Amino acid sequence: MIRSMTGFASKSGALGPHSWAWELRAVNGKGLDLRIRVPDWIPGLEAGLRKIAAADIARGNVTLGLRVVREEGGGGLSVSETQLSTVLEALNRIETAAMDAGVSLAPSKATDIVTMRGVLEQAVVEDDNDVLANALLSEFEHVLAEFNAMRSAEGTALDKVMRDQLAQIEVLTTEAASLAQARAADSVALLKRNLARVMDNVDGIDPDRIAAELAMIAVKADITEEIDRLGAHVDAAKILLDADGPIGRKLDFLMQEFNREANTLCAKAQNSDLTRVGLALKAVIDQLREQVQNVE
Repeated sequence: MIRSMTGFASKSGALGPHSWAWELRAVNGKGLDLRIRVPDWIPGLEAGLRKIAAADIARGNVTLGLRVVREEGGGGLSVSETQLSTVLEALNRIETAAMDAGVSLAPSKATDIVTMRGVLEQAVVEDDNDVLANALLSEFEHVLAEFNAMRSAEGTALDKVMRDQLAQIEVLTTEAASLAQARAADSVALLKRNLARVMDNVDGIDPDRIAAELAMIAVKADITEEIDRLGAHVDAAKILLDADGPIGRKLDFLMQEFNREANTLCAKAQNSDLTRVGLALKAVIDQLREQVQNVE
């Protein structure tokens, strides 16, 4: 089954205080151009993603983006034992000094103490970035599967279009062969009549030289090889469409061969009907080439 080079997938996830969002998209390209934008503070993530993607994507301009957000304050509050001890000692000294001076103070409340700077602090949670990296690499497999599912669906549609176009090329090639065969008989009769007139009106012409020139004209007008090669190219294209794996480059090369044979056929036509078929062939081949540009 063939795959298109174009595709898109997105996904979001979370682990602990981290949440993230993926976006993977691709458009046509001659080779594989893989651009990855991910946080550089996650160890080994970019290299791991590049390895996974490159193993499953053969062609296309591919952009992979990942945005990771860390939720602040997820660790809760904790009491700083050191600061609490310092505050209590200070309060004790203040109360003692007040008693010695005969000053009466209101009793201290816990709510008063916890509002003092440094007594309560945000608990610090150490991030395990290796665990986060592994979770992201594992999830990327699912993102890539969704991306490839879209490309396969488009590839199925491409396959149908290209097979229809190959069928049109077969029909036109058969028509060209029939027209060439009919033209051959007319060409022989015309050459014989012209030759007879020349021989009747000119003396001293070397018959062998005339025969050689006529043979050369016949060879230049013969499109048998072009017809045969067009048929062979259609068969080769069908085999590629039935094959597994990336076939875009091979199909692209085959399109050049298709076009070359159609151009030669038009150049040798020397017949309005055959020229018409040759131009129709060129048009269908060009349409097929445009579809091939989308194939991975």
